[in-house]
Amino acid sequence: MTRKFPVIFLLTLVLAGTALLPEQAAADARLLTVNDLMAMKSVSEPRLSPNGNWVAYTVESTYAEDDESRTAIFMHSTRDDAVVQMTSLDESAYGPRWSPDGRYLAFLSARGEEEDAAKTQVWTLDLRGGEAQQYTDVPQGVSDYRWSPDGARMLLMIKDQSAEERAKLKAEEAGEEPQPVPWVIDRLQFKEDGTTYLDRSRTHLYTVSEPMGEPRQLTDGDFDDAEPAFSPDGKHIAFVSNRTEEPDANQNSDIWVIAVEGGAGIPEPRRITTNPGSDYSPAWSNDGAYLAYVTSVEPDLIWYATNHLAIVPANGGAPRILTDTLDRNVASPGFSPDDSRIFFLLEDSAERHLAAYDRDDGAIDRPVHGGLSAGSYDLHPSGDIAILISTPHLPREVFLLRDDELKQLTATNAEVLDGLELGEVRNVTFPSEDGTEIEGFITTPPGYSANRRYPTLLRIHGGPVSQYDFSFSAEAQLFAAHGYVVVMTNPRGSSGYGQDFSAALFGEWGVKDFEDVMAGVDYAIEEGYADPDRLGVGGWSYGGILTNYVITKSDRFEGAITGASEVLYTSNYGHDHYQYHWEKELGLPWENQEAWDAISPFYSVGNVTTPTLIMGGKEDWNVPINNSEQLYQALKRRGIDTQLVVYPGESHGISRPSFIRDRYERYLDWYNSRVRGQ
Repeated sequence: MTRKFPVIFLLTLVLAGTALLPEQAAADARLLTVNDLMAMKSVSEPRLSPNGNWVAYTVESTYAEDDESRTAIFMHSTRDDAVVQMTSLDESAYGPRWSPDGRYLAFLSARGEEEDAAKTQVWTLDLRGGEAQQYTDVPQGVSDYRWSPDGARMLLMIKDQSAEERAKLKAEEAGEEPQPVPWVIDRLQFKEDGTTYLDRSRTHLYTVSEPMGEPRQLTDGDFDDAEPAFSPDGKHIAFVSNRTEEPDANQNSDIWVIAVEGGAGIPEPRRITTNPGSDYSPAWSNDGAYLAYVTSVEPDLIWYATNHLAIVPANGGAPRILTDTLDRNVASPGFSPDDSRIFFLLEDSAERHLAAYDRDDGAIDRPVHGGLSAGSYDLHPSGDIAILISTPHLPREVFLLRDDELKQLTATNAEVLDGLELGEVRNVTFPSEDGTEIEGFITTPPGYSANRRYPTLLRIHGGPVSQYDFSFSAEAQLFAAHGYVVVMTNPRGSSGYGQDFSAALFGEWGVKDFEDVMAGVDYAIEEGYADPDRLGVGGWSYGGILTNYVITKSDRFEGAITGASEVLYTSNYGHDHYQYHWEKELGLPWENQEAWDAISPFYSVGNVTTPTLIMGGKEDWNVPINNSEQLYQALKRRGIDTQLVVYPGESHGISRPSFIRDRYERYLDWYNSRVRGQ
């Protein structure tokens, strides 16, 4: 594998003025607070204009007075420091996409006279001036869209109306008050976090050729269609769909291609890939001859399997995996303007790079690499690339890669970061109990002194197939600002170290990963960071699950916080949305109960001595609150210091700003009182 290093030193120069390290901090520097975290904004969705002079992007901000977050669209010049706000702060707008001629900027928004009842539609802004104009009028709303290459039509993603929506429209037409209707369920996969029960309403492809026109349906059937992409000539659309006999019983999504024009009725799509695993994220070559995509070829390993870059002739033919020897996860492929390279995001050992595969010699270059986390990007015909980048001291911002030089464009959080003294983030490696090398990060408090030991928090990432990387960690910086050393490790199961490293967790949760995170704590003690008598632990989702293993296997911690966690797995079967994954990893509970019980920390709850705060969302169908309730009941019954905090109306991720603030404040209160004894 070939690696080039043209831009990493530029990144260091670009970022040098964006954050103050402790030794650089001025005497009047202040420490990060919860208020600062709530004031930080989230930058997403960079899109380069057709002339390359502007990048459109979204900024999500918190509005305490309304207790909600809203997203607005901005533009930043690629030539100077000009910034233009394109949409109002009163209503969320997202999904910016330029018309091919650069005249319009389209976006998604739910707005109108009856905003509470408004559905998401496509809107367009004429760059010559004027208010945004509604482009679509779909009763159930639009979930996504694309401009055709000639700008003559739009591709729409529309979900079928649910029984509830149909009943409501029927009542409105009759001038009657809508009445509740029961959910009638007959699907194998009948739940999904963040939504309602799943019925037979499916998402399909449509096109519309004029503002407020009647959409023409292109796909149908009892399956969902996703990730559409126009061919360069606009005559075909590639998309992703699982069209097996029982899509809920497997993850066999394939790439399909459909003609945009044709006879009457629904055209017949052509299946391009046949891999029994997941094929997704299709991207056309500029000559229209090939499709690059992401593939997972070992479906029995579910989420532990490596996702590879692949290519296939657009007319059908033998696919070719391009990264089969890389053994690292890839995402978001896209062809260079001359089709000589395929760009993609590459996850590698706590870093996330923008990489490029050379189609001539198979070499893999990394135009954006090093101690950073690269996110979504947009390729321009000129070769310019707009890309999101975060580093340990910089929340995600838009950068421009031009002629191998990386330049930061946006500075959305500069006002919040200005004058803040952040904790130093150190990338470390250490051996686990069996000698396996584990990577992680140690964040030290501002003003850290090697001559003293600090109260220390082991924070565990979710997933389990995920990782801590070189991005800005608001949570770690908040704890560091309050005097804690923060240990964040990438134990086995993590995603940046190859398939075997991830799959070591298959069917054995809380074994090797427990040893790995505890080795991180031992390392922090041995290196003089951590006070062994003042240790805390915690995490959310799988981070909470592994926390449950930690407190049932160790009494070394003075305080624990377990969020959105599981503890008794059989009770989740049919209650969470992981029926397929549970059956693949553990088998059916009535046939293989021993496997389910073997990994359930509930049966070891009698070992817990650690004061434990338990948290979760009331409407979480990813990791339902019932397991948190069971853990709380058991600890309370045993007389362990514990509390249960349930956030009403929240699913797996807490989104209401007041609840986000509440969670941060409870974190600090619990650790301060239990770990530090204050």
